[in-house]
Amino acid sequence: MKNFFYYIFFLFVVIASSSCGVKKSLAARPDISGIESVDTTRIKHSQTFFTLNNNLLRKNKQGLWEMYLEGKPLERGIAAGSLGRELIKIQEDAFIGKITELIPSEGYLKFLSKIIAWYNRKLHLNVPEEYKTEIYGVSRYASNDYNDFAEPYVRMLYAHGAHDIGHALQDLMLVGCTSFAAWDDKTEDGKLLIGRNFDFYAGDDFSKEKLVTFMNPSEGYKFMTYGWAGMMGALSGMNEEGLTITINAGKSKIPLVAKTPISILTREILQYASTIDEAIAIAKKREVFVSESIMIGSAKDKRAALIEVSPNNFGVYNVLNTNQLVCSNHFQSNTYVEDKRNQKAIAESHSFYRYQRMTELLSENDKLNPEKAVAILRNRDGLDNELIGYGNEKALNQMLAHHGIVFQPEERKVWVSTNPYQMGEFVAYDLDEVFGRLKEQKAEVVIASESLNVSEDPFIHTQTYANYEEFRVLSRKIEAATDTEERVSEEELSKFQNLNPNYWATYFVLGEYHYTQKDYKKALVAFKQAMKREVTTVPDMENLKKYIRKCERKI
Repeated sequence: MKNFFYYIFFLFVVIASSSCGVKKSLAARPDISGIESVDTTRIKHSQTFFTLNNNLLRKNKQGLWEMYLEGKPLERGIAAGSLGRELIKIQEDAFIGKITELIPSEGYLKFLSKIIAWYNRKLHLNVPEEYKTEIYGVSRYASNDYNDFAEPYVRMLYAHGAHDIGHALQDLMLVGCTSFAAWDDKTEDGKLLIGRNFDFYAGDDFSKEKLVTFMNPSEGYKFMTYGWAGMMGALSGMNEEGLTITINAGKSKIPLVAKTPISILTREILQYASTIDEAIAIAKKREVFVSESIMIGSAKDKRAALIEVSPNNFGVYNVLNTNQLVCSNHFQSNTYVEDKRNQKAIAESHSFYRYQRMTELLSENDKLNPEKAVAILRNRDGLDNELIGYGNEKALNQMLAHHGIVFQPEERKVWVSTNPYQMGEFVAYDLDEVFGRLKEQKAEVVIASESLNVSEDPFIHTQTYANYEEFRVLSRKIEAATDTEERVSEEELSKFQNLNPNYWATYFVLGEYHYTQKDYKKALVAFKQAMKREVTTVPDMENLKKYIRKCERKI
C-alpha cells in the first residue's frame, strides 16, 4: 500500500476522534466478567522468549517473532497483550511518530476528529463480541502514553478499522497488493499454490518487528496469521483445514457510518470456514464500509475464488476453464461490470497494469512451486521486463511491502518473508506440525520447516539495492526542502537522479523542487523527463501535464 500517508493520517484522526466519543465507546465495552480469574503472569526467560501458561512469544533466528495463543477470547487477548506488550508499544510508537510528521495543523485535526467520531459511532455494533473481548484483553497492555488521544481499548478497537476509514474517506487507490493462485497442471505437484504481496507501508520502523501468530481458539479452527503485534484481525492467513485468506483493497465510496472492518471479517472467515462456500456465507452476514477483494484458497475445493465486497454490493468471482486466478485492486465479477468506480480504477490506477504483469509472469512460469512463486513476488520490472525504476507502484515488488507470503493449502504449508520487504528469507511452516511443537514451551524448539525455507533475494546485497535505499533517504530530504523552500546542493540533486534514473517519480521530485525554487527551465526539463518514463496513474500523468503547462507559461 504505497505511500500510506492517508492511512497513517486517518489512523491518527481515528484515535484522536475518541475524545469526542469516549463515553459512548466505554459503554460499548464487551462483557469481561471473570477477568479476575484469568492468569496474566508473564514469565520472561530472555529478551526474546516469554511464556504465559501454555502461550508463548519468541524471536527466531531470522528475526521473525512467533506467537502461540490458546483458550477463550479474553484469555487469548490478555496473553497476546501481556506477552507482546513491548512489541505493541513499538508498533504504536511507529504509527504515532509517523503521524506527527504529517498532521497539517491542530485545528484541522480537531475538525476531522469530529467527523471520524461521527463515522465511528456504530463501529462497536459491527464487531463480533468474541473479537471485541479479545481486543479488550490486548488493550490492557497497551501504552498509556497516548491516553490523551483515547483510552487503550478504544484506540485498539478503532485501529482495526483505521484502514477502512482512511481508505474510504480519501477514496484511495494507493494500495498496491497483488496476489495469485494456481492449481492442476499449472503447479509442480498439481496442487493449489497461492502467493501474495501485502504492499502496506507505514514507515520503516513499523515493519521492523513482524509477527506470525498461531492461534488455537476455544471455538473454531486453529489458524495462523502474519502481521504485527496488536493486530487481531487477519491480513494474510491459513487455518488447519487448509483455507487461506488474503485481502486486496478496491475502489470505495465514502460511507455514512463505520461497519465491520475488513480485517475482522477475514478473521471470522479464517476461524470458522473450511470451504469457499462457508467463507461466502460468513461474508454475506457482515456489512462492510469499504470495497475489498478477499481471495479464498481452499484445500477442500482445490481451487481459489474471490469474494468482492463493498458497502452496497456483493460479488463472487470464480474462474472458468483455467487453472489460475490473479487479483490486484479492481473487481472482476459480473456484479461490478457496470460499477463506475471499478471502471475508473481499471482505467486510471495501476491495478490493471499489475494484473497484466502478474498474468504475464504466470504465463512464463509453468509448473509453479514455492521457489518460483517467491521469485514472481520479488519481480521488480514492468510489462515485457521493462525497467520502470525501483519503487514504481506498477511493479509487483514495489520495494515497500510489509510482507510476501506463499501457501500450499493442501499440504498445510506456508512461507512468510522476512526483512527487508519481501526479499529476505522466506521461512516455511507446516501447520500440521507447528501446534504440537509450540506447546513444548522451549525456546530452542524450532517450529519452522527450515529445510523448506526459500533463500533471501541476492539483490539485497547489490550496489543497486544500496543505491535505492540511499535514493529513499535523499527523496525525503528533497521533498522536505521543497516544502520549506530550502536549497539542496546540485551535487545531491545530480546524485539523486543517478541513483534511480528509470523511475518517473525521480524526475517529478526534482521538478517540484526546481519549481519551488522558481527555476522553471530546470523544472520543465525534469517534468518532461518524467513523462518519458512509466508514469504510475492517469492522475499522475495529468498532474505532470499541468506542471509542464505552468512552467511553459512562466518561462
